[in-house]
Amino acid sequence: MAASYQIAVLGDQDSVMGFKALGLTVFPVDTVEQARSALHRIAKEDFAVVYLTEQFAAQMQADIARYKDELTPAIILIPGKEGSLGMGMANIKKSVERAVGADIL
Repeated sequence: MAASYQIAVLGDQDSVMGFKALGLTVFPVDTVEQARSALHRIAKEDFAVVYLTEQFAAQMQADIARYKDELTPAIILIPGKEGSLGMGMANIKKSVERAVGADIL
C-alpha cells in the first residue's frame, strides 16, 4: 500500500496561516530554534514537501542541507510576510542548472 504524503508549511504565523485554508498542515513558529525543531520533526513524519519561509531558511542552511539529497521531504523556500529574499529563486536556478547542465533561467 502506498504511503499517503502530506504538505507542510513552516514559518511565522502571519505567513503560514493562509495555507491552512488550502488544506495544508501549518507549523507556525516564532524563533529559529522552534523552526529547526519543527523541521526535524516534520522530516520524520509522512510529509513529502515542506514549504519554509525564506526568513527562517536564511538562518537554517545546515538544517536544510541535511535533507537536500533525501527523497523526502523536499524543502521549498517561499517568501514570508516581509517579502522575498531571493533565496527560493536562487535554489530553483541551482537545481535546474544541475539537472540541465546550464543556467536556462
